[in-house]
Amino acid sequence: MNIRQVAKQAKVSTATVSRVINGSAPVSDKIAERVRRAIEKLDFYPNSHARTLGSGRSRIYGLIISDITNPFFPELVKSFEDIAVEHGQEVIVANTNYQLKRMEMCVRRMVERKVDCVAIMTSEMEPGLVDILSQRGVPIVFLDTGSVGQRSSNIEVNYAGGIDQAIGHLASLGHTRIGFISGPTELQSSQIRIAGFRNGMKRHKLPYAASLVRTGDHRTEGGHAAMLQLLRLKSPPTAVLGSNDLTAIGAIGAIHKSGLRVPEDISVIGCDDIELSHFIQPTLTTIRIPREELATRAFTALFAVSQDGETGRTYTVEAPLVLRDSTAAVKKSPVGEKAPEGEGSLGS
Repeated sequence: MNIRQVAKQAKVSTATVSRVINGSAPVSDKIAERVRRAIEKLDFYPNSHARTLGSGRSRIYGLIISDITNPFFPELVKSFEDIAVEHGQEVIVANTNYQLKRMEMCVRRMVERKVDCVAIMTSEMEPGLVDILSQRGVPIVFLDTGSVGQRSSNIEVNYAGGIDQAIGHLASLGHTRIGFISGPTELQSSQIRIAGFRNGMKRHKLPYAASLVRTGDHRTEGGHAAMLQLLRLKSPPTAVLGSNDLTAIGAIGAIHKSGLRVPEDISVIGCDDIELSHFIQPTLTTIRIPREELATRAFTALFAVSQDGETGRTYTVEAPLVLRDSTAAVKKSPVGEKAPEGEGSLGS
């Protein structure tokens, strides 16, 4: 099956069929519908490589994420792809596994496939890799890690606002000794969240103890291991914030393994609001990062630059606290109320 047969079936020229397929020039609704019916009847599949050569566009958007095993990212991918399909675009997804070396491979894959745009929804980024895309004029949108330019946009999640709400909620329940389990500290997103936690504690006039900040890996294993470290302290925290929901779920497992209860003994808050957080026991209080909104912002940013020639810009996404069952009033006992010797207090 080829384009000439489609043209013959629709009683139009091959150039008209090409315009309908590529959207390269206006065609009347009546004729366009006739061509689409012919394509459907003949079960014709356009040659994507030929379309790229003819239009200069691949109609492929690249999407780079950090961890395909984290439920947060498949939900983001689904939302992004849904929007892309509505606009007649395809999506290539690449996964970095939080590794800069893998990030380089992902970027080169996008270049090889001649993608029209790239959404870099990761926590890790090497400036030199951005140059590879920028030098080829590929529009880019970042999640927290980029700078705005002629063909690049940045989506900023208000983590600080969400963390501040979480600390305020715990403070209202009487918690003063609050721990935090971060992601890998070399990631910019982890640094942003650690700073948000430190500043939030200060703003609510609560003691910040460096010993109560532990490093995880954004996965359940890291949250579990870090929580066990916190529980071994002479005075463990009465509440803990996790860098994401998987971290918080791992922390809950460690608490239960130690013979303690959530939230009766220790309150736990996550970040992301993945679907699983609705169903674990207890259901997880968490800072919601709206995937659908992130996907919409990312696609809109890329589409505006690539199709309309707009200059890149910054988009802000709020991160509200969602209250569920994993937080409760502080347990009235000596545990966790007295700061052990050698641990820091107020500081930033």
